[in-house]
Amino acid sequence: MQAASSTHQSWVEADWRSMPAKACQSILLALLASSSAAAAGQNKVVISDPAYTHAQHLVEVEPGRRLNLYCMGNGSPTVVFESGLTDETVTWALVQPAIASHMRACSYDRAGVGYSDPQRRPGSSANIVDDLHRLLTAASIKPPYILVGHSLGGMHARLYADIYPTEVAGMVLVDPSHEDWEERAWKLDMQQRTREQYFAYDVPEFQAQRECVKAAAAGLLESTDAYRKCIPPPDPRWNAAINSAYRKTHLSVGYQQAQLTEEETYQHASADQVRAAQRWYGDMPLIVLTSPPHAPRADETQAHRDAINRVWVSLFDQLAALSKRGVVRPVPDSTHNIQMTQPDAVIDAILEVLKEAQQK
Repeated sequence: MQAASSTHQSWVEADWRSMPAKACQSILLALLASSSAAAAGQNKVVISDPAYTHAQHLVEVEPGRRLNLYCMGNGSPTVVFESGLTDETVTWALVQPAIASHMRACSYDRAGVGYSDPQRRPGSSANIVDDLHRLLTAASIKPPYILVGHSLGGMHARLYADIYPTEVAGMVLVDPSHEDWEERAWKLDMQQRTREQYFAYDVPEFQAQRECVKAAAAGLLESTDAYRKCIPPPDPRWNAAINSAYRKTHLSVGYQQAQLTEEETYQHASADQVRAAQRWYGDMPLIVLTSPPHAPRADETQAHRDAINRVWVSLFDQLAALSKRGVVRPVPDSTHNIQMTQPDAVIDAILEVLKEAQQK
C-alpha cells in the first residue's frame, strides 16, 4: 500500500499494532481509497475473480447457521487460511491459487463476515476455532492441516493447533497479533498512565462500533454520517464488482456485530484463551513472517519507537520458539498485509512448511 502522502503512511504503519482495530482499519482503508492508482501500481494487479462476489460453498456448522468455504486444488495436507480481523476470503486472492497448484487450499469467511451467516456468540478465539473445526468436519476436509494465519488470525491459528494438536502439521503466521502485546505496550507508555487508564483507550471505539450495529439494524443510508463512519470506502485492490458485493455485506447487522465482538475480545477473552492454551509444538514446522520495523510517530521519540519495535521482535521470537523448527523471517518492503504487498513471500513460506511437513 502507498498512502496519499509518505507522512500519513509512516504514521499508520508505525502505529497499527497499538491502535484500536477498527480505527486502524478505517485509516488504512481511507488512505487506500485516496491512493488507488498508487496501490494498484505497487500490487500490479486488481483482484477481479468473480468467485469473491458471492458465496462459494455454504457449509452448515450448526442447525440454521452456515459458513462460506472456498477451496481449490487437491492433495494433503490441506492449507487452511485464517484471515485478520473481519477480513474476507479475498485477502488471500494472490496466495491461495498459487498454493492450490500444489495442494488443496481453503479459505473461509468467519461468522458475520463476507457471505457467512451472522454470529450467535461473540467472535472470541475459542468460538472461532470451534467454528473452524466444525466447518472442516462438516465439509469432510480431513486433517492434517497447514494453518496460515494473518494478524489476529495468527492467534486463532495457534489456538487451533493448541486444542487440536494432532490435526496440525505446520503453521505460517503472517505478521501475527500477540496476546501479550497490550500489556507490554502499556509498560512502555510514554504518558505513564495507570493500567486502568491505558486499557480504557478502546472504550470510545467500542461504543462507536455499537452505534454502527444499531445503525445497521435501522438501515444504513449512503447519505448519512453513520454510513460514512461505519462502512469502509471501496478498496482499490478489488474491482468494482467485488467492492459492490462486499459493500452489501458491510451494511448488515451481522458484519457490524462481528466487527464489534472480534475487537472487544481481541485483548481480553481471546488473549486469555490463547495464553491459557499455549503449548510446545515440538518439531512442527513454523514460520513467522514479519513486516519491517516502523518509524516513530509524530508524538513519540525515536528511542520510544525503537523500544516498541524491540518488543515486537521479542514477541515474534517467542512465537518461533514454540517449535524447535520455528523461524522468524522478515519481509522487506512489505506492509502489515504481507499477503497482498509481498504475496510471493507468503507462498514461499507455505510451500517450505508443506515440504517440511511431508518429510517428517
